[in-house]
Amino acid sequence: MRWPTSSSTATRVPSIDSTDWARFQQQLEGSLKGALNTMQTAAAGMRSRGFGRIVNVGTNLLQNPVVPYHDYTAAKAALLSLTRTAAHDLGPDGITVNMVSGGLLRTTDASAATPAFVFDLIANSTPLRRVTTPEEFADAVLFFLSPWSRAVTGQNLIVDGGLVKG
Repeated sequence: MRWPTSSSTATRVPSIDSTDWARFQQQLEGSLKGALNTMQTAAAGMRSRGFGRIVNVGTNLLQNPVVPYHDYTAAKAALLSLTRTAAHDLGPDGITVNMVSGGLLRTTDASAATPAFVFDLIANSTPLRRVTTPEEFADAVLFFLSPWSRAVTGQNLIVDGGLVKG
């Protein structure tokens, strides 16, 4: 399934043959390097306590690439890999590392300009027949921070109302 896009959106999302490396690098700097710096900064304190929780934010575009955000999706794929390797590395110190991946959320600064019909298309494509809210997404993050997830690490929880089955 491909979501309809306006001509203005299509001009902002280049095709793979016109996406330059600088766009990839910018996304890698934000998504991957930012997470790496945060984990490295927090790890020492977490190790000294023998406990910690790290939750990275991903995207359901890895499993359902309906929008050709090549640079963004590639950076989030790298972040998922980092999440899993960090889980293996930090687990013996009592630190869990997981990822929560969402789709379009209703409504955030990033989705405020999204036409209502796109939200309706997504809602009608999910088993829950609605678009996930930022609060629902945050609930999944809170799960990974809670004692109930103490035996869960290296996982990617997709929170999108069931649009993607991962």
